[in-house]
Amino acid sequence: MNPKWNGQFSCFDLVAKTDAHPRSVVQVRDIEIGGNDFVVMAGPCAVESETQLMQTAEAVAEAGARVLRGGAYKPRSSPYAFQGLGVEGLKILSKAREATGLAIVTEVMSEEDVEVIAEYADIMQVGTRSMENYALLEALGGCGRPVLLKRGMTATIEELMRSAQVIVMSGNPDVILCERGIRTFETATRNTLDIAAVPVLKTVSHLPVIVDPSHAAGVRSLVPVLSRAAAVVGADGLIVEVHPCPEKALSDGNQSLTFGEFRHMMSDLQPFLDLVQTDRQFRPQLLASGGAD
Repeated sequence: MNPKWNGQFSCFDLVAKTDAHPRSVVQVRDIEIGGNDFVVMAGPCAVESETQLMQTAEAVAEAGARVLRGGAYKPRSSPYAFQGLGVEGLKILSKAREATGLAIVTEVMSEEDVEVIAEYADIMQVGTRSMENYALLEALGGCGRPVLLKRGMTATIEELMRSAQVIVMSGNPDVILCERGIRTFETATRNTLDIAAVPVLKTVSHLPVIVDPSHAAGVRSLVPVLSRAAAVVGADGLIVEVHPCPEKALSDGNQSLTFGEFRHMMSDLQPFLDLVQTDRQFRPQLLASGGAD
């Protein structure tokens, strides 16, 4: 470990990695996030209709996803953009869970919505714009559901750790960190995926870490390769946007995969996941023998 990280991150004592607490596994229904499985969450940016969501849920489940993502409440940059279906969207998500067995992750924007969303969701997502909404983070401390905490678009790793600490201090130890790209001077992509953040977070925190390649890239053709990068650097999973017809999506169509593209991405990921698993099995033997030449 870089020596300076001890002082930089150890102050977040409830989420920092220690010898006594090296790793946390977040249980979501029958899914373990942060364990030995690479967990993929997939679905549309927004729940648009029952037909759209049910088609997507069936497609991503068949391809190997374990969690269905879909926004019922959408924080949009433009007041004229689609803002989500609200409670009706939550009901559609619940119906998709019953039909496919997928767990549900959906975004919560306000502390006032925590209770109603917790009735439907298996994982409560905190979006990038809400990472430092401390009233919301404190309310999620008592929601009884795991929290997926996305890194703010201009947040440092230290600031992400601080927000996670707030949730755990408020009574909820089940937090999943998400690297989703940060805002830099680069304009070729929507954001810049900070791939180094994954191994750093895995070194300094015991919390699971997943990657959102869709929001990092903003371009669907880059999503599969960034997903492979996430697997290789040790991420515990992905959250990916998938839509039946991205060209007609009400939000984030440019970065959403088609069903076929998602299926191919999942198939292409397997050799990289096998490589990581082999490395995990071999590393203890390597350390025990004193290292390699």
